[in-house]
Amino acid sequence: MALRVEETQKRNRIQVSNTKRPLFFYVNLAKRYMQEYNEVELSALGMAISTVVSVAEILKNGGFAIEKKIITSSLEVGDDSRDRPIQKAKIEVVLEKTANFDALMAAAPNENEEE
Repeated sequence: MALRVEETQKRNRIQVSNTKRPLFFYVNLAKRYMQEYNEVELSALGMAISTVVSVAEILKNGGFAIEKKIITSSLEVGDDSRDRPIQKAKIEVVLEKTANFDALMAAAPNENEEE
């Protein structure tokens, strides 16, 4: 049973980058993950942390999600231009869908097509 929970946590994780995708790509992806798994984990390093915070706030303020857990930490990351590793900040935010999530999604069925 614990293995199954671990697999679900990996499938519903979104690793956010601040350069690869626009903000609302992550917002809409998080909504789809919450539809399928009831919760989503947003994860980011360094400069992408602000993107995770923005996505979480958009989902919370829109009534789609509530914060379940926030974890901050730092990682040592190798840097080819330096002899020693550098520290990178990391954030993980777990969001759970709200009781009225399905009603909100039904009210805006074409939201993904607007982009």
